[in-house]
Amino acid sequence: MSDIIFEKKKFNHSDLGEIHTVHLNNYPILYILYNEKRTTAYIGQTVHATRRLKNHLSNPKRRIHDNTILIGHEKFNQSATYNIETNLINYFIADNNYKLQNVSQTANEQMHNYYQKEFYNEEIFNQIWEKLREEQIAKNTIENLKNKDIFKLSPYKELSEQQLEVKNKIIDFCKRNANNPGQHVFIVEGDAGTGKSVLLSSLFNTIQDYANDPSSALHNTNNYLLVNHSEMLKTYHSIAFSLPNLKKKQFLKPTSFINSMDKNSTKADITLVDEAHLLLTKEDSYNNFRYDNQLDEIIKRSNITIVIFDPKQVLKIKSYWNDRLLQEITNQYKAETLRLTDQFRMNASPEVIEWVDNLISKRLTPIPKNDRNDYELKIFNDPEEFKDAIFEKDKQWGLSRIVSTFDYLHKKDGEVYYVDQTGINMPWNITQDNVTWAEEPETISEVGSIYTVQGFDLNYVGVILGPSVSYDERNDQLYIDPSKYKDKGAFTSRSDLSLEENERIKEEIILNSINVLMKRGIRGLYIYATDKKLRDRLIELNGGEL
Repeated sequence: MSDIIFEKKKFNHSDLGEIHTVHLNNYPILYILYNEKRTTAYIGQTVHATRRLKNHLSNPKRRIHDNTILIGHEKFNQSATYNIETNLINYFIADNNYKLQNVSQTANEQMHNYYQKEFYNEEIFNQIWEKLREEQIAKNTIENLKNKDIFKLSPYKELSEQQLEVKNKIIDFCKRNANNPGQHVFIVEGDAGTGKSVLLSSLFNTIQDYANDPSSALHNTNNYLLVNHSEMLKTYHSIAFSLPNLKKKQFLKPTSFINSMDKNSTKADITLVDEAHLLLTKEDSYNNFRYDNQLDEIIKRSNITIVIFDPKQVLKIKSYWNDRLLQEITNQYKAETLRLTDQFRMNASPEVIEWVDNLISKRLTPIPKNDRNDYELKIFNDPEEFKDAIFEKDKQWGLSRIVSTFDYLHKKDGEVYYVDQTGINMPWNITQDNVTWAEEPETISEVGSIYTVQGFDLNYVGVILGPSVSYDERNDQLYIDPSKYKDKGAFTSRSDLSLEENERIKEEIILNSINVLMKRGIRGLYIYATDKKLRDRLIELNGGEL
């Protein structure tokens, strides 16, 4: 197999007039324009190198670059160069070394196959990336970047046919209603792992590119993306560093958005709300929220609101949602609704996903055999073996972590609090303001919670089912004991709900937290139950195997 052609040139008319190397001119190639001092770059692909690069020289935005790299190969075709261009953009965003000038590739966002795609994705791309690292244009290894959430949430990720269909319908919805009075609402529903956040990231970047395009119906629109988790906010801020039309100030938490709109006496044009199931449904002075329902207040302050929703991920009574409550809010605005159904995170068989869904409904069913090599479901009887197994997977694949139901004391007072001191005996996570918990190497020795991993991917997840989760022998099902759940903030009772409803919701919240934790792993799920009866029953359902 021939080698990659990799030529560096000054980005000027003189040097670009001398592209004579075979497989560079009038062949499909990739190119990178960059300026080391300004740390800006533009990535492209073309079949007419000289003509395309000279066009760039006439563009004031591109002219700030003083160097270019031309990348060719005798096997390149346009499908391959387009695919590698997209991969380069994704990895540059994750590498966070250069701020890109690229805007959305709206014409070819759907995943598609072509001849020898794996060869180009793996062998050829790896060669290109290592060469860029040699030239100190890229910093991190591919394996390191693959495990970063900024890579997984890149707006340039290829979308599935279903995701692209939903995205295009939302874009059309926005264009259609951009100048219409009133409030317009579009809801996207989907279970954990169905690609909701990836869709939202891609959608917001495209909307912002349109907002900066004078020919677009969305030109000059004032748009925001709202997230509830600090961890997710950090990731979006990192993405904003790398792309031209994204700004940190456009990514806010819901209450900050509401207060900002009120302070400036303004409204947003388009507001995207990730994980709307975490929005408050009652007043909460602790979070400086003085109204009855966050979603309703967001909709009132926006012309168009795009809502991402999954009722199975509700984690607090003060943000309790169900389908009825959502409909009460959205029926006022004649909302449109679509649902994502394809599972993207877990490389598991339908039988394994069904088993997890049964467990979350308290049903204990026989554990399916691992009939494929790309996902592993395993039950553990010994806490040391459980920990060692996750440690080994972290060495092998990276980004493997232990998480737990919130059944152990945890305070933000600087002290270290431990999970299951008689068994697991590991400290609860120590969160830091500017880093994503799971990406820090030392957190392999900590236990994460729903608040550090919700919305994020792990390669392997080790889930501790703590004291609130035990075994009901009479009914052969899970038994949930809310009195043993230590996330007291999750259980602040509501006066607008009966005592019975409050108690039922507490159980639902614990089951939802198990759902969030168990659906984090791409390659595998390891389970350790602290309750011996539950542990024994799970082992029995696994045919007695460990």
